[in-house]
Amino acid sequence: MAEDVHKNPEVNGSKQPFPTSAKSFTAEDEAALTEALKRCSPATIEAAVKFRKTGDPTPVPTVVIGIIERFAEPDQRARLRVADDDLRLIEDLGIDSLTMMEIVILVEDALQMSINNDELRNLRTLGDIKIFIDCKVRGLPPPKPSRFLPIEHIGAVMPIQPPFLFLNEATIGSSSASAKYKITGDEFFLKGHFKDNPVMPASIMLEAIGQLAVLFLIEGGHGEEGKQADPQTIYFTGCEGVRAHRICKPGDTLTISIKPKRLKMPLATIEGQIRVGQEKAVYVEEITLTYGFREAVAQPVPAAVPEVAAPKAVHSLPAAAARIISPAAV
Repeated sequence: MAEDVHKNPEVNGSKQPFPTSAKSFTAEDEAALTEALKRCSPATIEAAVKFRKTGDPTPVPTVVIGIIERFAEPDQRARLRVADDDLRLIEDLGIDSLTMMEIVILVEDALQMSINNDELRNLRTLGDIKIFIDCKVRGLPPPKPSRFLPIEHIGAVMPIQPPFLFLNEATIGSSSASAKYKITGDEFFLKGHFKDNPVMPASIMLEAIGQLAVLFLIEGGHGEEGKQADPQTIYFTGCEGVRAHRICKPGDTLTISIKPKRLKMPLATIEGQIRVGQEKAVYVEEITLTYGFREAVAQPVPAAVPEVAAPKAVHSLPAAAARIISPAAV
């Protein structure tokens, strides 16, 4: 996700030139930066020094990933090295609010920028954070943040319901969406697909991609002024370019992602894929849905996540550490 931002300086219709030079960066500054990042990898330090010397934003993702890696548990660091933008900081890496605060402080120091809590509220994945930091560095307005939807919200708005709903959670952005579904082994169709060898049908995985596309139409805010996609009018019309790459079995967690190619009522065409870890499972070049609009109505709001109480004292952190980020802020 962040790579697209690097290639194109236009974000949300705003064009600004990339920085052509950085502020004066002395030998003392480099020594202080190296000391601040002493527990990070050499590649992280090298990238931070390059950015501070040149103002070139290209090394920024390396700095951000390296700083997160420094605070991640050792058994989770390998997942960061493959740079999966769908990786979630809380659910996948186990990074809590206090640790996230330490990450933010070090990113601020390394990149010489200021980040406030409100800006972080909806940043949940590695890709969200990379794009956000990249925009901050370039002085561009960050894109509209993605929204995390738990199963309760999905079930409340989707026309498709269990036992035929294959989205456990989802993240909806302005130009893409992702979701997860864990194959439990209790799915009714696995009893006969296949005998003594339960395998998730490829057709069901295509259904999961289509369901995420439906959710994107409903929740993505792509309706006309005062209108939104009507869940009762969304139907499948066709698909092209389907490839199945991997057998998926009980215990596998499917990471589903979609990106719209064309959205013009009454047709929506999307590209989608499913991965298990880093392995591609299914790819579809185009799924086409037909849909209509209805008057916009208020949607159910998921229950708020309670704020984490701040510790009484954190003497080892600078003054900025007084800002405690709630779990929802990641």
